[in-house]
Amino acid sequence: MTTSSRSTMETHPDILDMRRRHEMAERASTSSQGQAIETLALLTGLYLAASPWIAGFNGLTTLAVNNLILGIAYAVLMSGGFGRAYERTHSMAWACCALGLWTIISPWAVAGDVSTTRSIVNNVIVGVIALLLGLAASAAARSADKSSSGRRGMPAG
Repeated sequence: MTTSSRSTMETHPDILDMRRRHEMAERASTSSQGQAIETLALLTGLYLAASPWIAGFNGLTTLAVNNLILGIAYAVLMSGGFGRAYERTHSMAWACCALGLWTIISPWAVAGDVSTTRSIVNNVIVGVIALLLGLAASAAARSADKSSSGRRGMPAG
């Protein structure tokens, strides 16, 4: 087999697909919408982690620890940049939606009597925001995937 009859790595279908996915993730994370979602998600996660001390229910130890862990996890998942693959970005966004839902119900679900007015109002508002940001990240990943799927047949160049 001669060198001219071999296909190069740059034209291999798997390499082209990997390049397309990388470009899609890059477009999603560098768009102003993607950057806004990441910034708001980071702030939401940081606030959730610190909220027991900010809102004044840090005496409710189980909920304070719950919010601290949820906030850190949320901030790490959502502000880690959109994943380099649609599947990972989509999974991270849905995991953050689940964290947002847990934040909403946690004042009633964690051990002890922690369902005070402050803790309920704080967690419901922050949970709804976290849930909406997770849905927005999922939609941004989906739209980036759809916009790049129209170019699949085009050669990379």
